[in-house]
Amino acid sequence: MRFVSGEEIRRVLTFPALIKAMETSHRRPRMETRDVLMGPEAAHYFVRSATDHGRAFGSKLIASFPGRQPAVQAIYVLFDGATGRPRAVLDGTEITFWKTAADSALGASLLAPADPQTMVMLGAGAMASWLVRAHRAVRPSIRRVLVWNRTAARAETVAAALQAEGVTAEATADLPAAVRQAQLISSATRTHTPLVEGAWLERGAHLDLVGGYTPDTREADDLAARRSRVFVDCRESAFDGVGDILGPIASGAIREDDVRGDLYDLIGGGVPGRTGPDDITFFKNAGGGHLDLMTAQAIMAALDDGP
Repeated sequence: MRFVSGEEIRRVLTFPALIKAMETSHRRPRMETRDVLMGPEAAHYFVRSATDHGRAFGSKLIASFPGRQPAVQAIYVLFDGATGRPRAVLDGTEITFWKTAADSALGASLLAPADPQTMVMLGAGAMASWLVRAHRAVRPSIRRVLVWNRTAARAETVAAALQAEGVTAEATADLPAAVRQAQLISSATRTHTPLVEGAWLERGAHLDLVGGYTPDTREADDLAARRSRVFVDCRESAFDGVGDILGPIASGAIREDDVRGDLYDLIGGGVPGRTGPDDITFFKNAGGGHLDLMTAQAIMAALDDGP
């Protein structure tokens, strides 16, 4: 059994390779997943597990402490699915960054307009730069990134970091104006009050919601869901207590069957995503242990292929 550090993961993994591996995995039968959560939202510990029968199984052991950077820290334990032998312990925090960003990018590859020019990034936490990199991997036409955060100085910091990577990025204080001119909007915040209003979304826009993961966290309002073709990464995760899906259903803005499908449906199930240039698409990144397992498998494959 080996330990795989974050440095090793960054050395061998790329977003194109990971997104392709995730797409391939979604063509196979659904993985079995299960979460165990303990503690309050302010500081909780949970275990997120999945099994890819006959191939691999594993668990991510996670500590979530909002207000710290990074807010989520973890390790991942991977087992061989044929023998039960422990294969590796991997840096789970690093896996979380790669998995979360690739999940959203895979959704965008299926739902976003073909050639978006402007992206808005809401939130200036640890995930922000990762999401921009991943979205640009599947939509290289993105030439401008606007970063918004309640604390303007943090938006400036993220914009400067993106500029150092060669991205044309700038901080903005005018969120409505930014959203109205964007073709791709990604949000990674922990807000309990919706930040994105459906009235701001232009025809053809793609909305990627990442941050809210409890019933009382909401990043977009009811109108955003009502105006959109709504999709999720995983039905089981999204309907298990995610406010951006359960909230508009509870209010009557949408019905449960207005959630048209998840990544398994879009990739292997024949469910259509974007049907025309004027469609507004809404993708809720709810996560799940299967995505962590897919990422761990992709890392090990890359290490096995490496020097």
